[in-house]
Amino acid sequence: MAESVYCERYIIATFVMEALELIHVIMLKIFFIILFNFLSQVFPAEEPANNDAVSRSRLHKNPLNIRMGDPFILYNDTDDTFYMYGTTDPEKGFRAYASKNLTEWKDLGMVYEKSALSWGKDCFWAPEVYVFDNKFYMFYSANWKHNPLGKEEVFRIGVAVSDSPRGPFQDLHDNPIFDPGYPIIDANVFKDEDGQFYLYYSRCCYEHPVESELSRRMRASGYYSEIEESWIYGVRLKPDFSGIEGEPTLILTPPAEMADKQTIWESQSVLSMEANRRWTEGSFIIKENGKYFIMYSANFFGGQHYSVGYAVSDNPLGPFVKSPDNPILQKNNKNNEHAVSGTGHCMALRLKNDKMVCVYHARTPDTGDARVVFIDPMEITDDGKIIVYGPNTLYQNILD
Repeated sequence: MAESVYCERYIIATFVMEALELIHVIMLKIFFIILFNFLSQVFPAEEPANNDAVSRSRLHKNPLNIRMGDPFILYNDTDDTFYMYGTTDPEKGFRAYASKNLTEWKDLGMVYEKSALSWGKDCFWAPEVYVFDNKFYMFYSANWKHNPLGKEEVFRIGVAVSDSPRGPFQDLHDNPIFDPGYPIIDANVFKDEDGQFYLYYSRCCYEHPVESELSRRMRASGYYSEIEESWIYGVRLKPDFSGIEGEPTLILTPPAEMADKQTIWESQSVLSMEANRRWTEGSFIIKENGKYFIMYSANFFGGQHYSVGYAVSDNPLGPFVKSPDNPILQKNNKNNEHAVSGTGHCMALRLKNDKMVCVYHARTPDTGDARVVFIDPMEITDDGKIIVYGPNTLYQNILD
């Protein structure tokens, strides 16, 4: 008993010391976030008059009245329209929304629906749509019908195609793109300047216990016997999307050592006893000034600690180095109607004016457990840092 008490006290003391070490890194960041929110409240954008339709359409306020997880926006220059896709109807497929201004959205209904011929059974998650050679390709995750071992999770990634961003999308193949032998989700596709396609995805936590200093401490204290982890991989994709080229490369994992500065924020779901899992998922690749930036989400998507970080590399398959500024998007710790938590699974959208916005899902007191869409300004600075100006629930102009 004495040894158990000692272990628990040791863990608590260690966590406190490591958290204190992070303070000098994050204090300046917190200061600017507080200053930004303060100025936004002192000088908020005024809601336009009802008769000023043009002005009203330019102002944006989070969250959007769209219940969706894992949002992804495609801008289609042919009709000058934004199209939004995400996790909406996990038992049957995906719906889409259209907008001319990122503020007013029209529900287009279902644009992909499973059929008797579909390889996917349920858990239709996280679609992303790209246009290549005037065709629209939707990459998505789903539970595979093929499950001879009776596993609880047999998630794989597939691709559907359409002549229009409004659908209907039909599966390009009658099977997933490839089978790695373990469940995978959150497809993100990147086409480099040399024409090579890359697929990024997350290996699920399911049946993937990993030894780390944190798992050993939690086991010694009697909290969890093991910690499962999800990892992000990248792999070259065949140009016809019929399969992969070569073996997947491990891109990102949760930290193995407690001394790693990323450990505290990436392990909040374990430390707060939400789950015996550490997630690394929801990846999104950006190339800027010859550098590859991968944004990713950590912690439980259904909890308040879901947050976003990023890593940087000189090559599309790494090695990637996580930013010391992580996390760059997280709950805002407010206790009023402006409280936002569960911020994650983001993507970066570059606008016609060359500005960027971060699109992600989150929760508010009004939405409860439902995920809703947020859009906030973001930038990649000249010295190679990603900054997301959110979560913001006040009126703002994101197009100008």
